[in-house]
Amino acid sequence: MPEADEVRAVGAGLLNLSGLGLGYVLLRQWVPAAVCLAATVALLVLVLPADVDGTSGWLVVGYAVLLVLAALDGARQGFRARRPLPLRPQLAVLLGVVLLAVPAGGAVVYRGAQHEAVEKMLLGRLAEADRDVARAKGRDFAAGEKDYRTALVKYRQLVGEHAESRAAKLVPDRLDAYYKAVSAPYGQGEHCAAVRPLTYLRTVPGQIDEGVLGKLAGWPDRPLAVSLYECGMRGLGVAASAGGELGELMRTFPESEQAGKVEPGIRARIADRTKALSGSDPCPVTEELRKIGTTAGGLPGSAATTLRNDANAAVESGVWSCGLDQFRDRKFSAARTTMADFAATYRNSGNAARARTIAIAAEIAAERPAAGDRLPPTGTPGGDRMPVVVSNDAPTATVILYTGPITGSLTIPGCAGCTAYPSTQAAKGKACKDGRKSYPKGRLLLPAGTYHLLYKAAEGGRKSNSAYGQRIQAGYTYTGCSYETRGSLQLPGTDTVNYGR
Repeated sequence: MPEADEVRAVGAGLLNLSGLGLGYVLLRQWVPAAVCLAATVALLVLVLPADVDGTSGWLVVGYAVLLVLAALDGARQGFRARRPLPLRPQLAVLLGVVLLAVPAGGAVVYRGAQHEAVEKMLLGRLAEADRDVARAKGRDFAAGEKDYRTALVKYRQLVGEHAESRAAKLVPDRLDAYYKAVSAPYGQGEHCAAVRPLTYLRTVPGQIDEGVLGKLAGWPDRPLAVSLYECGMRGLGVAASAGGELGELMRTFPESEQAGKVEPGIRARIADRTKALSGSDPCPVTEELRKIGTTAGGLPGSAATTLRNDANAAVESGVWSCGLDQFRDRKFSAARTTMADFAATYRNSGNAARARTIAIAAEIAAERPAAGDRLPPTGTPGGDRMPVVVSNDAPTATVILYTGPITGSLTIPGCAGCTAYPSTQAAKGKACKDGRKSYPKGRLLLPAGTYHLLYKAAEGGRKSNSAYGQRIQAGYTYTGCSYETRGSLQLPGTDTVNYGR
């Protein structure tokens, strides 16, 4: 029977470290050998195939402890064994050393498999980001922005957290495609639609390493400047915005070629639209000029004041031309509003007084179209003027508008103690004839000719006005009486009296 042998003990212990229980096999300890082999098989079942998260640390520690215990137990039993071994102890030691490569190699292979699983997972994330971009690419930017932002987060995580992965090394090429997808409207010449996505692309360097972006980091600047200019000039006179895209261009890229083109571009547009005021429809052109002035006023720097003043001067001419055109086209209500606004806005204009007379004629013509057959005359006729005296039997002030050889208005105060008549029939024979009342009177001196007159309340509340024509002949004096019937102002023409001269 062999004596105790340290070499034999070492050989048995090393063989058990392989995880196959070969130390026990050497010692003919079949049950422990089966236990070791079963533990190894169970470990392989639990950890294979390798996944991204790897195996539990406690499982590995437990298995390592089992191997150490098996090695120690194998060495103990090998030291005490007295039965002859199938192998020489020295050969067992050599075999045990060789077989140590089994668990070590298995660990290396497992780590490689786990690394490949991670790489595949990261490539999957890259594919997901690519799908986000592809989904957004088929829509306008507003609809696809969420997908674009989601894709960018995934790209950033790949290069930021897994910089050495195969997926991360593919990100720069993906970002090139990303920029092309986001900026697609610019490539298609849709400059207004390109402003928002290009503005977004300028924020990307703040979200991802510029070293990864390379030349893409500064690429959006020029396309955005071009788009702001083209879109701003296209919308000039169309939308009333303070500065709009052109103001944004001058503030964001003040030194750009496009910013330098803004002032001369707007000045040329004002000149072009000013010429168009002499065309057949000056009213829309005037609105364009008004909107151009609003845009110019929102530009940065001294250019704003100069351009706005040029536009405002053109608008003044435009409002005047528009009012004349409306009157000639017999759009009398619109002409009245336009000319009244002109007179109120441009009080110091040489056309202000004329605008007031046209507004009066237009208001009369809105109810008596014959008054709009021609514009009020610009001159004042000479010769005698005939007095026209009108008494007011209405409880509120009455305004008389007249146009003919001369145009103007007269306001007669309301009559204290007077009331509205129930009907025109009831007023006949009574209006302005109560000797107990002091009727307010208004006096006009009119050159001879045909006049159109409109009587209206100075305050609201009446249902209708009264418009009529009157022939003023030389050498006569005319009187009239205005009164109110249930919300309507009336002027009985039969009350006109000829006193002779």
